Amino acid sequence: MSRQAKDDFLRHYTVSDPRTHPKGYTEYKVTAQFISKKDPEDVKEVFGGHARPMAAMSAGIEGRTWWGGCIKADGGVGTSPPSAAVGAMAAAAAVGTGPGDSPEGPETDAPERRRKAHGMLKLYYGLSEGEAAGHPAGPDPLDPTDLNGAHFDPEVYLDKLRRECPLAQLMDSETDMVRQIRALDSDMQTLVYENYNKFISATDTIRKMKNDFRKMEDEMDRLATNMAVITNFSARISATLQDRHERITKLAGVHALLRKLQFLFELPSRLTKCVELGAYGQAVRYQGRARAVLQQYQHLPSFRAIQDDCQLITARLAQQLRQRFREGCSGAPEQAECVELLLALGEPAEELCEEFLAHARGRLEEELSSLETELGPSPPAPDVLEFTDRGGNGFVGGLCQVAAAYQELFAAQGPTGAEKLAAFARELGGRYFVLVERRLAQEKGVSDNSLLVRALDRFHRRLQAPGALLAAAGLSESATEIVERVARERLSHHLQGLRAAFLSCLTDVRQALAAPRLAGKEGPSLAELLANVASSILSHIKASLASVHLFTAKEVSFSNKPYFRGEFCSQGVREGLIVGFIRSMCQTAQSFCDSPGEKGGATPPALLLLLSRLCLDYETATISYILTLTDEQFLVQDQSPVTPVSTLCAEARETARRLLTHYVKVQGLVISQMLRKSVETRDWLSTLEPRNVRAVMKRVVEDTTAIDVQVGLLYEEGVRKAQSSDSSKRTFSVYSTSRQQGRYAPSYTPSAPMDTNLLSNIQKLFSERIDVFSPVEFNKVSVLTGIIKISLKTLLECVRLRTFGRFGLQQVQVDCHFLQLYLWRFVADEELVHLLLDEVVASAALRCPDPVPMEPSVVEVICERG
Repeated sequence: MSRQAKDDFLRHYTVSDPRTHPKGYTEYKVTAQFISKKDPEDVKEVFGGHARPMAAMSAGIEGRTWWGGCIKADGGVGTSPPSAAVGAMAAAAAVGTGPGDSPEGPETDAPERRRKAHGMLKLYYGLSEGEAAGHPAGPDPLDPTDLNGAHFDPEVYLDKLRRECPLAQLMDSETDMVRQIRALDSDMQTLVYENYNKFISATDTIRKMKNDFRKMEDEMDRLATNMAVITNFSARISATLQDRHERITKLAGVHALLRKLQFLFELPSRLTKCVELGAYGQAVRYQGRARAVLQQYQHLPSFRAIQDDCQLITARLAQQLRQRFREGCSGAPEQAECVELLLALGEPAEELCEEFLAHARGRLEEELSSLETELGPSPPAPDVLEFTDRGGNGFVGGLCQVAAAYQELFAAQGPTGAEKLAAFARELGGRYFVLVERRLAQEKGVSDNSLLVRALDRFHRRLQAPGALLAAAGLSESATEIVERVARERLSHHLQGLRAAFLSCLTDVRQALAAPRLAGKEGPSLAELLANVASSILSHIKASLASVHLFTAKEVSFSNKPYFRGEFCSQGVREGLIVGFIRSMCQTAQSFCDSPGEKGGATPPALLLLLSRLCLDYETATISYILTLTDEQFLVQDQSPVTPVSTLCAEARETARRLLTHYVKVQGLVISQMLRKSVETRDWLSTLEPRNVRAVMKRVVEDTTAIDVQVGLLYEEGVRKAQSSDSSKRTFSVYSTSRQQGRYAPSYTPSAPMDTNLLSNIQKLFSERIDVFSPVEFNKVSVLTGIIKISLKTLLECVRLRTFGRFGLQQVQVDCHFLQLYLWRFVADEELVHLLLDEVVASAALRCPDPVPMEPSVVEVICERG
């Protein structure tokens, strides 16, 4: 290229070359038409040897400017990633400068080359015809007026614009086109700046790869030549040594045969030497190697003699092995080795099987005898964990060795041999299980289960291996059954422990109630005793649950058995232990409600009251809490029916009701006994005129007050009816007609014309019926009402059986007024006290031949003074 052409080229094109520009860039300007008309070598010269693909592409595409993966065709620009631009440029260059093409080719080939290059780029970018042109697919690709189309015709487009558009729109189109051209020029320049360095690096990499591949091709050619030479030499050597190889093979065969013959001739001496040295295994192996050959060639005299000598030596060897086996001084591995050698020598397997089991029985029986000696009365028995360890390491380990050796040695015996081994293991295993159960039975008095569970875990775990080897013997199942029986026994033991703890708590309560009270010191109240009993029982229940929960721990080998995941949790712990104890506690409490002639007469009333409150607390909260705690600790997977919480609560409430009712009866009978004796032991006909309230009435009020305080410690007050304003001021007359005629009847006068029996019957007609033994509610008022009803009813019945004089009647009148002054505040309905006391005074008047009552004012004075 001439200097003038280079200057023109540099004035019209701009590139970035960091190697020549002092700031990293050199600007050139070149038109697309100039690039398309210049030789690629000229362009390469301008760009310093780094623009050949670009020049080749530019020379093949007229009217387009292509650079670094960018194509500008009549205003359209397409871009590709820098790394992918190399492949696209190489493909475009291959299309534009193929064989036979030249930059100065005829103009008729230019459209074809442009279509090929355009198709390659579309294929690379995955674009359709319309998308490759810069707009979405849809318009007709053959439309000559489509600026982005492949068949765009400028003349047609300009004619269309002149026909369809006014001058203003033409001016706007020109302005818009100028703006787009400037924008495209700016984008093209930016792309050149960004991608030129990458393009240069890609060109260098391709050139380097081309050089490397040329070197590799040269090395491969040399390698192929060397391999051909080696193959030739190998063929020549094989042909030369062919005859010698055949002779060497024959000589090697002869040598091997001679060595075998030498071994056969030396066999008797070798066998003798092995027997003398005790190398029985080596002797058997020698005999095994030569047996087939001697048997095959025994018709030859020389081989026959060798066979006879070997048979004599083998017979002596078998005799020594049997002697060693029968002595039994060696362990199980040595005896198994003896049996194996005897079998290899051709000894009968049936006989060896019997002898093997007999010797094994002797060793295992020694282990059982040692365990039985430890259980004897004289030496102290080891703890259960040590005992199971000894049994597992001694007997169970020996049984595993025997079973493994038997199955390995006598596998050819088939089912018969397996049955013999199973019977052998079943017999000795049964004796071992008996010893283990005897030792476990000694743990019944131990409350802590941790050591016992560890021992059972090791016992069960050690029997898994023989159980797998001897499935027909059922050792694993028997071990599981023993563990289950022990678990049931522990549940029974803990149930008995809970019952004993409950009885011990009751004994402590009895002693606390019976202990004498020192002056100035008060003993524990009923509320404190109740809290102590409840907390003690609950702590014992939690301790028992924690103890039996060890049987279901994850680290215990038998915890995944169906029994411990189902029946043990539901029927054993929940039903057998917890529900069983709650019902046992209720039954024990109800046993205090027996007839007075039996157990109930010696029961302190305070104990009955405490037990009733305890059962009521269990009904309200404790039973639900305990069963919830049990269900949380023992995830029950068994579907067996269990006792509902409501059923247990109902039983506990019924027990509390019976106890409280019995308490009312006992306390009522105590007060009734005092009243009965006071009435029966007094001479009511000759008594003096009353001046004071009898002492027994004061004692009744004191005892009733003490009972009120005692019951108030454990039960709520209860509901009372509204009290009248004159409850404490009422005095009793001899007769009371009816409540409607006046609350208090007038005093009796001898001139009263009405019959006393008639008055009494009329009074009963208008009185409410009193149920003395009505059901007792769980509150203080109901309890005191029941006791007072029983006491006053007893007083009434005793009065009906006695005869009173005038002063006796007046004494009854004074006593009843005194009782009315104090007893009305303890009952739910004061009318009940009034009614009963009215009947007492009326009955005394009916039993009096001279019924002259005392004046009410005098009665009040005597009672106030008393």
